[in-house]
Amino acid sequence: MLAVIGGSGFEKFEDFETVELLPTETPFGPTSSGFKKVRVGQKEFLFISRHGDHHELLPSEINYRANIFAFKKMGAQAIISFSAVGSLKKEYAPGDLVVPYQYIDRTKSLRQHTFLGQGLIGHVSLAKPICEVMAERLIPLIKNFNFKSHFKQTYICIEGPYFSTQAESNSYRQMGAQIIGMSNFPEYALSREAGLPYLPCCFVTDYDCWDDSIPHVTVEEVIKVMKHNNSKAFSVLKEVLNQKEIWNGSLAFNGGLKTGLFMPPEAIPADKKKWVEVLMS
Repeated sequence: MLAVIGGSGFEKFEDFETVELLPTETPFGPTSSGFKKVRVGQKEFLFISRHGDHHELLPSEINYRANIFAFKKMGAQAIISFSAVGSLKKEYAPGDLVVPYQYIDRTKSLRQHTFLGQGLIGHVSLAKPICEVMAERLIPLIKNFNFKSHFKQTYICIEGPYFSTQAESNSYRQMGAQIIGMSNFPEYALSREAGLPYLPCCFVTDYDCWDDSIPHVTVEEVIKVMKHNNSKAFSVLKEVLNQKEIWNGSLAFNGGLKTGLFMPPEAIPADKKKWVEVLMS
């Protein structure tokens, strides 16, 4: 079953039919509000609004561990996430879809970003942080859509809630990032630990603040563009849903905690064994 994460501007989609409201409690605390199973046509899948049903959570306040664990426990086999991002290059314009293949983390350690720790010892490779198998299969599915799409870019994740200073924005460009957001880390890392293929679909809302010749990012402008991006995201989702297990062959299934634990199974702390089994299943 596919799991869908809706970010800013993607908290709701008009044609979603709620099938079942799902439990929000996990060993890591509650998920974002509104965790549910939904249906589009004959296709059922899991959905969670990253920032909550009413967009009540800042990026730093999201319980990423709970969200990913809840998906895994409910039988998710892959995740597609929708996010609003700023552009650090003129060629990536508001309204465009960007599917990043790489990430730079510039958050500030305010987020619980791993299932490991407190006696559970391991190391998981993030060399290829997204599911490139899913991304490559998406390319031909959306080639005729009426908006531009870009693949293989780099997303820099900042803490927020502030937008960047101009000096920061230009430094991120020098680091090789093409888009900027506040929410994909640690989402992609936790998905990898849980052995879940992760496909990020990021829709550009603004040009950040790196160039004075372009209007700088404002909440008003972001919200305006978000409304148009929602229908674009839904068209992408429908294409993914129409494919039979687009995640087949993903490398994520053979990684994560399955291969990343640096300890024998009998050494796993007793209070963690039950939920570790879920993540390794």
